Amino acid sequence: MSGLLPFESTHHRISESGSSKNSQEKQDEAGRWYMSRKEIEENSPSRRDGIDLKKETYLRKSYCTFLQDLGMRLKVPQVTIATAIIFCHRFFLRQSHAKNDRRTIATVCMFLAGKVEETPRPLKDVIIVSYEIIHMKNPGAAQRIKQKEVYEQQKELILLGERVVLATLAFDLNIHHPYKPLVEAIKKFKVAQNALAQVAWNFVNDGLRTSLCLQFKPHHIAAGAIFLAAKFLKVKLPSDGEKVWWQEFDVTPRQLEGWCPFILSIEIISDLK
Repeated sequence: MSGLLPFESTHHRISESGSSKNSQEKQDEAGRWYMSRKEIEENSPSRRDGIDLKKETYLRKSYCTFLQDLGMRLKVPQVTIATAIIFCHRFFLRQSHAKNDRRTIATVCMFLAGKVEETPRPLKDVIIVSYEIIHMKNPGAAQRIKQKEVYEQQKELILLGERVVLATLAFDLNIHHPYKPLVEAIKKFKVAQNALAQVAWNFVNDGLRTSLCLQFKPHHIAAGAIFLAAKFLKVKLPSDGEKVWWQEFDVTPRQLEGWCPFILSIEIISDLK
């Protein structure tokens, strides 16, 4: 699980002080994680290190696939996996892939996500399972990670990585997901609830592999997922009287039409066909 981590002193000057912040300060802090697609693609730290958009997109999907596999093997809920993925997305919004091994950072993010979502897994388990996935083509990896020297080396790397990730995220570990507003809204509909929830849920999960969570807030992603799921299933959502469905999310149909090109990628459509 070798990997490069940034050691610049500026990363370690971030203070945990000021925890009693007012709501405006919290809103301002939350806003720093949202950017336009253009800003994300053009201002990426990886771009400055010679990694082009196509390569970074591949690296993003790679660590998402790795985290999904790691989370399933550790038997953590999907929400924990999603939190780990968002931590990773936010980290690489501020740090370059050229200076950080994506799987090392992803392993750290899974360990942190387990604690944040109150589904913790022992550090030893996270390290061992991660190592086995990374070296799955090596038949001796499962035995090698059990050697004290090898394990301690990986443990030191992950604990160092944890400090770097926390500093890069400015200790902001408060993550909200689209899942809850999505399910709560669909419960109020009287049409194809199970099918609608499943397809919309899949849209949200597929969207995790993209920079979507860095562009739109969770309830907007939930609204877009429901909108697209209804179109896919050819289900008519309530839109008259007092039951205008999009009001649940404080959005308008015009906004939904505008977001969908970003929310819906060719890959997600092909996955559903």
